[in-house]
Amino acid sequence: MQPKLLSLLLFLLSFTISINAQLITNVTIVDGTGAVRYKGAVRLEGNKIKEVGTLKPRIGEKVIDGKGKVLAPGFIDAHSHHFESLRTQPTGVPVTNQGVTTIVIGQDGGSEPVDELEAQIKAHPIAVNVATYTGHSSLREKVMGEKDVFRKATNAEVEKMKTLLLEDLAKGSLGLSTGLEYEEAFFSAREEVIELAKTTASQNGRYISHIRSEDITIEDALDEIIEIGRITKMPVQISHLKISMVSKWGRSNEFLALLEKARGEGVNITADVYPYNFWNSTLRVLFPRRDYTSIESAEFAVRETFNANESYLVQYAPIPEYKGKTIEQIASLRKERPAQTLINLIQIASDFKAQHPDFKGTVEAIAAKGMNDKDVANFIAWPHSCLCSDGNTGGHPRGYGSFPRVLGKYVREEKVLSLEHAIFKMTGLTAENLGIKNRGIIAPGYFADLVLFDPFIVKDNATIQNSKALSSGIEMVWVNGELVFQQQKATGKLSGTLIKRGS
Repeated sequence: MQPKLLSLLLFLLSFTISINAQLITNVTIVDGTGAVRYKGAVRLEGNKIKEVGTLKPRIGEKVIDGKGKVLAPGFIDAHSHHFESLRTQPTGVPVTNQGVTTIVIGQDGGSEPVDELEAQIKAHPIAVNVATYTGHSSLREKVMGEKDVFRKATNAEVEKMKTLLLEDLAKGSLGLSTGLEYEEAFFSAREEVIELAKTTASQNGRYISHIRSEDITIEDALDEIIEIGRITKMPVQISHLKISMVSKWGRSNEFLALLEKARGEGVNITADVYPYNFWNSTLRVLFPRRDYTSIESAEFAVRETFNANESYLVQYAPIPEYKGKTIEQIASLRKERPAQTLINLIQIASDFKAQHPDFKGTVEAIAAKGMNDKDVANFIAWPHSCLCSDGNTGGHPRGYGSFPRVLGKYVREEKVLSLEHAIFKMTGLTAENLGIKNRGIIAPGYFADLVLFDPFIVKDNATIQNSKALSSGIEMVWVNGELVFQQQKATGKLSGTLIKRGS
């Protein structure tokens, strides 16, 4: 071949590669490993990171000036309930406005089969990546029937659950999730969960759990997940680690010491945490013994498991005008004590469900003040905890603000974490804890999930009163090399994919 022709072909090849490449230059790189930040540039080629370092633009290459801001791996939300909203809002602004590029679903024991999720994403593309666990409660409902889960499963039923679990694991589920505090799984025996966990471990899966109690029997609940890790020898993770009982506040260091002791004995136990002192769930979890008509238990709830004056009904289909009011305010309207109001609200919601079996949506939900700030900070700072939102698109502000809140409140203001450590907990550590490959780090060969943000102004703006307020300081977000969020709005690109175990 003529030298000139060869040179021309090489030039054309180089130009073709360049027009498919992007160079993000003039950035401060926090790479997701915990390493010290540094100045540099990142080249993307297709859906991957091609090069990192001191780089010069190529002919035809798109160049983005980062203006000295921080470029980090896209945040991985270890515990999310955002998938439902992505069906109708595929651009995913509640997620991307936080810098999140991957959500992990199938949490709290509820999931959809992997193949159904894959078909949905293929038919209706979305802007962010999704990975899922297989839900224990969903398995119970399929095998036992939705209305017959308030008991222990038989050995035969457990065997059927194992079969379904194996099928989903083979299709790419990350592992088994449980929501043992919720009624669908609360009545399961520890032995049932251990048997399913063994099945998960046999396929190199992982276990994640909303443990059986976060209040009166939290000690036993922690013992249960530690035992599962010890028996199966697989990684186990506590979902949204918290202490939700006033008389046990202040014991976070004691519980963390228990987890460290287990780790020292070979149990790979970790946790995820969201950065708020109030949670979001059903009114029914306020009754640890599931005795919803007991005035003594209702009074215990008012005294120990939530603050009636700082806890808001964020959804209430039977009486919509109650939405946005505290339990104290509703009790005043009803001329009742808060304890009696709790009992009545649960009964009204139960009657509503019975009368409207085809109702789609959340019948009732409460954002309840029930945690101590120091405990939350201690759990966030624990070296083996990663970060999550546990959020969706309505009610609790965590659905729009969790990750910027960490960067604003716990990094810049309170200095609980360094910037590098916080990013590690949002990216590289999360990927490690959940077994997600080739994401969460800025390095050649990793997928190009990235976020550019201003560390001096990044903050959450969502509140109970305005739970959908967008965060400040998140400048740009890339998912698999495509820019999906910029200047406080979606770009329209839908480049998300289903992440499967081991891929």
